[in-house]
Amino acid sequence: MAQPLPPLRPDTASRLLIDGTLIPGSGGTFDVLNPATEEVLGRAAEATAADMDQAIAAARRAFDATDWSRDHAFRARCLRQLRDALLLHAEELRELTVAEVGCPTFLTHGPQLIGPITDLGYFADLAENHDWTVDLGEASPMGIKNRRELRSEAVGVVGAITPWNFPHQINFAKIGPALAAGCTVVLKPAPDTPWCAALVGRVIAEETDFPPGVVNIVTSTDHGLGEQLCTDPRVDLISFTGSTATGRKVMAAAAPTLKKVFLELGGKSAFIVLDDADLGAACSMAAFSVVTHAGQGCAITTRLVVPRAQFDDAVAATRNALSGLAADDPTKAGTVCGPLISARQRERVEGYLRLAVEEGGTIEIGGGRPADKEKGFYIEPTLISGVDNSSRVAQEEIFGPVLVILPHDGDQDAIDIANDSPYGLSGAVWGTDPGRIDAVVNGVRTGTMSVNGGIWYSADVPFGGYKQSGIGREMGEAGFSEYLEIKSVARPV
Repeated sequence: MAQPLPPLRPDTASRLLIDGTLIPGSGGTFDVLNPATEEVLGRAAEATAADMDQAIAAARRAFDATDWSRDHAFRARCLRQLRDALLLHAEELRELTVAEVGCPTFLTHGPQLIGPITDLGYFADLAENHDWTVDLGEASPMGIKNRRELRSEAVGVVGAITPWNFPHQINFAKIGPALAAGCTVVLKPAPDTPWCAALVGRVIAEETDFPPGVVNIVTSTDHGLGEQLCTDPRVDLISFTGSTATGRKVMAAAAPTLKKVFLELGGKSAFIVLDDADLGAACSMAAFSVVTHAGQGCAITTRLVVPRAQFDDAVAATRNALSGLAADDPTKAGTVCGPLISARQRERVEGYLRLAVEEGGTIEIGGGRPADKEKGFYIEPTLISGVDNSSRVAQEEIFGPVLVILPHDGDQDAIDIANDSPYGLSGAVWGTDPGRIDAVVNGVRTGTMSVNGGIWYSADVPFGGYKQSGIGREMGEAGFSEYLEIKSVARPV
């Protein structure tokens, strides 16, 4: 049975996991900040290009020279070992996650910690239960009788590049199915949240049977290491989550080696309220959604699209709901909106708030830093009215607790507004008439839709988007298949 991790100290997290060994970064260390207090929590390992090269070599060797990709039962056992060990460390990981990510504590009982850890069991089940060989029966092409079969095989070495907003969820949504499929992994986590990955690396090294090189975790502030993963011919697939702008660079960097690329990118999702909906309930849910984790989620609905005849009432209801959802200490019970991740991110959001006014918008509530917060990267929950859907604040991903409210002139107009976006990641609709709701669900071009508060997040539900929200799907069997190649085999009979 795993023993509890010792109290968190900089030396316990400041290690890279490369080839089964926890080692210091060749570049020294870098500061890890608490976004709620702006205090330095400690230091993380600063990897260099040489460290990344070593990690890629280890992953390549583990894939090519061992039977990891073929031993499905062993892979499943290792994944369950990791799940169980992490659950034993849940309370320390919870404290670490809230401190490093700035997420409200309540989210660690779901998608910020426990949910993603538990999901590792689902991926283990996929490793055991997938039909690795499928018999296609006999056929006689050109008069020659053959028996055919399809074999699923691991893609190879996976480079996983992840952001800071939901580090555990996104890290495990990549390494879980990749390992279940038989791949080996080099994980490059965001420099804002290195410890969430580094301590998982420690558990892998000390409390599981993962062979050396199967999982490598490389923390660094050098974004060039992500580009190194993308361009290295020893890497077979890049799985990236982040901004659409960076996604384009990832795609371009990977193109010369023609490696497979999975991209989960930005969103500007619409929350559509039909004229037969409970307006107060819908606006309250839209307000709650946009301030959750300070709006730092790509699938959060940030455009509230309401019937024009009910617009003033919707503004009042949303403003009232936001007034009860103040930005506050993420460790405090009841907090939904914590801080933004960094001073840089807060400045970016503040730039959009200034832009909203320049575009003719009205700040209905919020719009600045909370007066009672001298420290921490906080922004007040904000509602913007008076702009149309062509405005930049309605078209561009802000990644803060900022909601833009827009009027629509009927169901089809609401669909058109939702689709008038470069993105297509998520969305929501509230109404009463099942036929009208279904027409909206069918009409909006987006990867996920919530109906009247329905929750689509689950290990078995594919997640991804249309248009500039990405390429491919994560989670579910569709996400698992991203890490597989199909080999067709025929033999004469």
